[in-house]
Amino acid sequence: MSKGMYVPKESQSKQAGGTAKAKDGKRKIVAQNKKARHDYAIIDTFEAGLVLTGTEVKSLRQGRASLTDGFVQIDGNEAWLHNAHIPEYSQGTWTNHTVRRKRKLLLHREEIDKLESKSQETGHTIVPLALYFKDGRAKAEIALARGKKEYDKRQTLREKQDRRESDRVIAAAKRKERGA
Repeated sequence: MSKGMYVPKESQSKQAGGTAKAKDGKRKIVAQNKKARHDYAIIDTFEAGLVLTGTEVKSLRQGRASLTDGFVQIDGNEAWLHNAHIPEYSQGTWTNHTVRRKRKLLLHREEIDKLESKSQETGHTIVPLALYFKDGRAKAEIALARGKKEYDKRQTLREKQDRRESDRVIAAAKRKERGA
């Protein structure tokens, strides 16, 4: 490079042998809906983008959100997230968002069609499982789910408890074996 010649920063890093910032695809989870995994049998999951306002994004970046009462509905070939609670941004002004407004989900046409047809079957619904940031963009993990009966929930809890007890026994046996 000659002295005094303007070179954009992108070109400088490439010329200097530096690497551009790599997108690693890690998820920074903001909110999870654990109640949905307990109340529903998950059939299929989808990743959807979210259409948000600026104050909603700032509030999410602070790690504040709740999906407990949330659900997804298909209206006019568009998917909408209802009842997701994103609290007002504390430093927002009169431009702050409403807390429980419906938010548009960004999905491919085939995914929307599949969700719409399956959700119209008896006992099926679409629930949000998580809100997270991936590569700087807000995403929602949604699932096509079927409601569990009360005995299914008890069976799941029993299996979970049995698994936990067997893991404890195995860990105790390994500790005893190392100590002996």
